[in-house]
Amino acid sequence: MDHSQYRAAVAQLNDWAHAYYVRDAPKVSDETYDRLYRAVKAYEAAHPDRCAPDSPTQRVGGTLLEGFEKADHLQPMWSLEDLFDRNELHTWIARIERSAGQQAYLCEPKFDGASLSLVYEKGRLVRAVTRGDGTTGENVTSNARTIASIPLTIAHEATLEIRGEVGIYKNEFEAINREREAAGEAAFANPRNAAAGSLRQLDPAITARRKLVFLPWGVGQNSLGAATALDQMNRIYDLGFKEPPMHRLCEGSGAIEALYDQMAAARHEMAMLLDGMVIKINDLSVRNQLGYTVKAPRWAAAYKFPAIEKETRLLEVTQQVGRTGVVTPVGRVEPVAIEGVTVERVTLHNYDEIARKDIRIGDRVSLIRSGDVIPKVVRVLTEHRQADAQPIARPGHCPECGSELLDEGALIKCQNLSCPARAVNAIIHFASKGCLNIDGLGREIVKLLYESDRIRSVIDLYHLRPESFEGLEGFKTRKVNNLLEAIAATRGAPCWRFINALGIEHIGEVAAKKLCEAFGTEFDLADEEAVSALEGFGPQMSASFGEFVRVNAARIRTLKALIEPVAPAPSGASGDSFFKDKSVVLTGTMTLPRDTIKARLESAGAKVTGSVSKKTDLLIYGQEAGSKLEKARALGVETLPADEALKRLP
Repeated sequence: MDHSQYRAAVAQLNDWAHAYYVRDAPKVSDETYDRLYRAVKAYEAAHPDRCAPDSPTQRVGGTLLEGFEKADHLQPMWSLEDLFDRNELHTWIARIERSAGQQAYLCEPKFDGASLSLVYEKGRLVRAVTRGDGTTGENVTSNARTIASIPLTIAHEATLEIRGEVGIYKNEFEAINREREAAGEAAFANPRNAAAGSLRQLDPAITARRKLVFLPWGVGQNSLGAATALDQMNRIYDLGFKEPPMHRLCEGSGAIEALYDQMAAARHEMAMLLDGMVIKINDLSVRNQLGYTVKAPRWAAAYKFPAIEKETRLLEVTQQVGRTGVVTPVGRVEPVAIEGVTVERVTLHNYDEIARKDIRIGDRVSLIRSGDVIPKVVRVLTEHRQADAQPIARPGHCPECGSELLDEGALIKCQNLSCPARAVNAIIHFASKGCLNIDGLGREIVKLLYESDRIRSVIDLYHLRPESFEGLEGFKTRKVNNLLEAIAATRGAPCWRFINALGIEHIGEVAAKKLCEAFGTEFDLADEEAVSALEGFGPQMSASFGEFVRVNAARIRTLKALIEPVAPAPSGASGDSFFKDKSVVLTGTMTLPRDTIKARLESAGAKVTGSVSKKTDLLIYGQEAGSKLEKARALGVETLPADEALKRLP
């Protein structure tokens, strides 16, 4: 085989693989494919310097990974708003069309998997990143290269960010669980967990054996120049990506409901598990006009299928204590299969709910699972109740620490800040990268310090001294000093990091920044009405925040005194800054981290957003700037090189 024959063989193998994995239309037998594959592999062994980047032999990595590095998305990956019935669908459509008029909607199946973002540069796959927090995820490129439905090369030179779902076929999911059980390993709870777990294997060869599939559903940074989502996605399919079944344009709620009913009827016959239908506005200019909330685009939603209901028996009830101290009753049931998932645990929500439904241990109960990892009890089959069924009493003492619980009706809480169930997880969260970023204070060290009684809460971190580590194996002087310095370095942390570190349910980084911008370091004194008025804050977020600061008022004051968090500069502090009151977008690779530049811009009075529109005042661009720069120029938006912008920043 000479090199031209080798290149022809690689092209032939890729064509056969595309037919098999993407179009579900095999062209040749496995034996024919394997024979040519071995010939290509032999040529590459003899000529390693001439190996083609798109050769199928490059899919399976042979090197074990030490871990996954973090990587930023070129554009954010958003979550979707959920719709559960036709009334919610009609309300959602009406809200859109009041703002933007009648629209066409691109609808497609919502497969239950793990979201992944692929980045192609000069036609080659250079990076694959998990969703993570929507801004930063894990770099799983080596594993993504093993997925046959992800092209290693595409016929597109400009930078292109393709988003999609990594899923697993139902029969493959069942086979993996049989293997795991035979090996004495815990079975995956559902196909989503199996896909995510397979994608995060440190051995790419294991990922390759799992037969994952990638289905694209959108793009991030791109220069495709499409006016509609349908045109955009058709270009992605033309590049060699798998096209989902039953996707089409729908005009109005009637057409959407008809397609939804067709998908719901066909869901059990589909090879992959799906839990609903995604609805997206087709017109990309309208999407830009509508924008985003804190967590989700206003122009897309997930219309979920009705939950599947199954019967089983409730065997016992245990209590779990969360990071915020809330005690949640969890039921153990006789195992029952729901859509390929074996269910053994169910959430009972709270003790008011248990009383309302009159749930008793030993009862026959009806369960539903609707995209939830833990299903829930919807009703008790009282006609089957046995005489020995046991009522479930409200707990009076914490199952972990034994302290008296605070009973607030629907919520029962452990208020003991040193409770093991909440303290360890709270400290780990407090020290994590997105919070106060205490280098060296990982999960194992937190557990060791807690179990050896060196710390009982996050407050104790600030009372650690060198002598606190005496007698602990592995804590030499340098390691101790580094850890104490990292803790000390949190003093003067940005206010939003401090709020995020508190671990308030429903309050993440974006919401924390809004709270700081609105209330500064006195955020804990803001009333619920003022908080609920913030952009993107719904009733659930506002109530969660208000309840947390009320219960933990003393703790917050103590931590504020220890850390002295710094509020963002008030808008007037930017003076006559060039950036004051401007809507700014960042794109491309820059000499400083994006977060650093963003913080400096905000201190200078700018509002930094993620996408370019007619309302954008300025685009700052670095190296390898792509579609955002092109769009800004097309709209007449002022542009500024990153190095020039940095000179103008205070």
